[in-house]
Amino acid sequence: MSFENALHEQRAKPSAFHLTLRPDNIGVITIDVPGEKVNTLKAEFVEQINDVLLKAQQLATLEGLVILSGKPDSFIAGADITMIAACDTAQQAQALAKKGQSTLAQIAAFPVPVVAAIHGACLGGGLELALACHSRVCSLDDKTALGLPEVQLGLLPGSGGTQRLPRLIGASKALDMMLTGRHIRARQALRMGLVDDAVPQSILLQTAIERVKQGWKSRRALPWQERLLNGPLGRSLLFSIVRKKTLEKTHGNYPAAERIIQVVRTGLDQGSASGYEAEARAFGELAMSSQSAALRSLFFASTALKKERGGDAQPNELHRVGVLGGGLMGGGIACVTATRGGLPVRIKDVNEQGINHALKYTWDLLGKRVRSKRMRPAERQKQMMLISGSTDYSGFERVDIVVEAVFEDIALKQQMVADIEHHAAPHTVFASNTSSLPIGQIAAKAARPQQVIGLHYFSPVDKMPLVEVIPHATTSQQTIATTVALAHKQGKTAIVVADRAGFYVNRILAPYINEAARCLLEGEPIESVDQALVDFGFPVGPIMLLDEVGIDVGTKIIPILTAELGPRFAAPAAFDAVLKDGRKGRKNGRGFYLYPAEGSRTRQKRKSADSSIYPLLGITAKAHIQHAVIAQRCVMMMLNEAARCLDEGVIRSARDGDIGAVFGIGFPPFLGGPFRYMDELGAEKVVKTLRYLQQQYGEYFAPCERLQRMAEQGERFYPQGS
Repeated sequence: MSFENALHEQRAKPSAFHLTLRPDNIGVITIDVPGEKVNTLKAEFVEQINDVLLKAQQLATLEGLVILSGKPDSFIAGADITMIAACDTAQQAQALAKKGQSTLAQIAAFPVPVVAAIHGACLGGGLELALACHSRVCSLDDKTALGLPEVQLGLLPGSGGTQRLPRLIGASKALDMMLTGRHIRARQALRMGLVDDAVPQSILLQTAIERVKQGWKSRRALPWQERLLNGPLGRSLLFSIVRKKTLEKTHGNYPAAERIIQVVRTGLDQGSASGYEAEARAFGELAMSSQSAALRSLFFASTALKKERGGDAQPNELHRVGVLGGGLMGGGIACVTATRGGLPVRIKDVNEQGINHALKYTWDLLGKRVRSKRMRPAERQKQMMLISGSTDYSGFERVDIVVEAVFEDIALKQQMVADIEHHAAPHTVFASNTSSLPIGQIAAKAARPQQVIGLHYFSPVDKMPLVEVIPHATTSQQTIATTVALAHKQGKTAIVVADRAGFYVNRILAPYINEAARCLLEGEPIESVDQALVDFGFPVGPIMLLDEVGIDVGTKIIPILTAELGPRFAAPAAFDAVLKDGRKGRKNGRGFYLYPAEGSRTRQKRKSADSSIYPLLGITAKAHIQHAVIAQRCVMMMLNEAARCLDEGVIRSARDGDIGAVFGIGFPPFLGGPFRYMDELGAEKVVKTLRYLQQQYGEYFAPCERLQRMAEQGERFYPQGS
């Protein structure tokens, strides 16, 4: 659909904005987008809003307006970002922003008080609409969250948010909200002045009506700290500090963050008119940037994956879940199942200590929420009651799916399958959380192999958003669908991958880390290798990542990959010395980096490398390889392997491969994932670079057949413009 058509389609659709006049002459505008679960602002709503405001203005006795949502648990979840896809130029996207600005300006200039009554998600364009109102009240419900998350899509608030928010709550807090995209809960919103009142949902409308009746009120005075920052000297200092901190986090890879800072300052220094103009212009330019296109593609991909079942069959209903093993992974799996999925969990471990450890995992996590006032103690208790444990299989006869998280030992896992088939119900699915063992082997002795599947979580389970669902040759479609359904309930994004060595994520990670190891063995310092990849856009460098994952875990996977896929996966032989020295990484406080002793008061802002590892590897460390070269070597190994995985059917699509790399190992989101990045570079350039590296460093850089064929035929992984 063209940009012009998107803006003029509204006449064929029923309005999402409905006005009713109460007996007390207060108008209520209800927002209810037809046929949608949540409200999102669309281009065609411009005229609908104009119409409803005009109708309200024509009511001679009107004393004020309340704007609320007709959806049960959502105010406005944001703007419909597919509008941007209809824009071909920065000028068209800028025009889109200006339309939003002028529409919300009508609310701000409305001649009688306008109050937003907020319940549920009030995000992006939804919060910008609320900011245009003269007052805001929100419900104290846990579902209520306010935020401007546009930066996460490579954009900035384009309908006045960059100008109204700093004037309401102060530049410091406003910049923090916009640069992080974080959600603000009701009580915090009240404390910071984002809303004027926060009340139980049952009295939300009545409270909003009372605010209308109170008429125009003087604006809340900013705290003295914010007033100090409003002066020329304070403002200059604030923006200098914010810019420096932002650059430390983004490394210049996310232009939206820098533009937010610029636009906010323009508005404060030069006035609102200049600020709005700068906002619209920046929105238009950012909408056309490669970074925003990549981030939006990830948003659409993850949204689509959340709706997919992983196959054609209907999943079994999930009422209860079993977890085998109370270690770090088992405890994390039980936690997300209960706290996010709301499902009762039964943990089985060989001793009470393991069960207590698993329970403590959830207790500690919920404790942080209680301490930060994001959860009431009674709610923590309620969620804790969903988790129980036993040293035998009592209670497992009622579970619908069992997630096994025991040691990586094939005989042990096969025994677990046999135990579950004996103690659980005939329909119970057995899902193994393994990072390296073939699922087909785990299911080899099963009586019901069609109900055995892999479900690979990433550590820490409560933070990492991805899971790999791994069916073996005879896993049923229903088992796949049931496992994907569990992942969705746990708040995870699931990709279905083939039962091949390393599955997908570890398979593309191994050559990347191996190449980092080779750079280290060439004498490049540990910090230098890691910094090169952080500068490229990864959240942590490959060597620090190996410490976090566990050096012992990494070395277990490598031989499996080498045996099945060939010598290109072989780790440098010198690295054996690291493991023989008892270094497992963070878990035992001995790895490539130094870890302060338990209870130590030493607080390091940045971890230091353990220099004693250099003589162990027989090297003298000195920075001599350009960071761009280190990054190119490591990343090209990953890209080449990702293309192989798609060619061999390890992943179902380039989309799944991109989500797996970004959500599983932190591939730079602003590049959109390995496949988006290869399309950006062009297959011909990728192949040319790999051949150059092959000549310089060895045969393991040889470009795979898929990439060579794509380079010859000018093919892409995604259709042009998608």
